Amino acid sequence: WPQGVIFLEESAAAPYTARVASRPAVFIDRDGTLTEEVGYVNHPLRLKLLPRSAQAIRRLNQAGIAAVVVTNQAGVARGYFSEEVLASVNAALLGQLKEANAHLDGIYVCPHHPWEGVPPFRADCECRKPRPGLLRRAADELGLDLACAAMVGDKPSDLATGRALGLPGVLVLTGYGLGEWEYRRAALQPPPDHVAADLLDAVEWVIPRLSVSP
Repeated sequence: WPQGVIFLEESAAAPYTARVASRPAVFIDRDGTLTEEVGYVNHPLRLKLLPRSAQAIRRLNQAGIAAVVVTNQAGVARGYFSEEVLASVNAALLGQLKEANAHLDGIYVCPHHPWEGVPPFRADCECRKPRPGLLRRAADELGLDLACAAMVGDKPSDLATGRALGLPGVLVLTGYGLGEWEYRRAALQPPPDHVAADLLDAVEWVIPRLSVSP
C-alpha cells in the first residue's frame, strides 16, 4: 500500500527481545478514543487527551502490552492540514503522554482518501480503516502477535478493522461511541465484544484476556 505517515516511540522492550518475541498489543483509535473528538485536528493546541487516557496507556506499559495508535487522518488528503501539521499534532500527543509517564509503542496513520484530494494522498489504499493494513504493518514492524491483540475505538469502522484480523473489538462510549451505542446498536456490524465507558475501562477488560500478567 502507499507509504503512510508513521511516528514511533522507543519501545520499552529491548530491541533484540522485540525482534525475537512477539508481543501482545492493543490497537487504539486516536480521535474520540484516546483524545477528544473535535473534528479535524489542524493545530497541536486542539489536541487534548481524554480523562484517564494517560492512565490507560500507562496501564498497558506496566503490563508489557504494546500500545499502538492506528488512525485515519484524511484531512491531509482533503487539504485541511499538511503532513507537517499532522506530525506536530502527534508530537503533542506523545508529549502529553510523556508528561504523565506513559508512552505509545507506535502511531500509525493513514493520510489517504479514496476519492478526494490529489495523488499520492488520493488513493484506494489498504491502510484506511476499516481495512486492516495499519495493524498488519504495525505487527510486522514492531513484532506484535495478532493472535494476542485487541482493537479499541469509538466507531463501527474501528471494530470492523480489528474483526478483519480476528481481533476482539471494544467500543468506548467517548467520542462517537455513545451515540453509536444508544441509537444505532442494532445496526452495529460487527457488534462489539465489549462496551466500555472509556479507554481505561476498555484496557482493564482487555488485559486479562490477552493472557498477560499485570
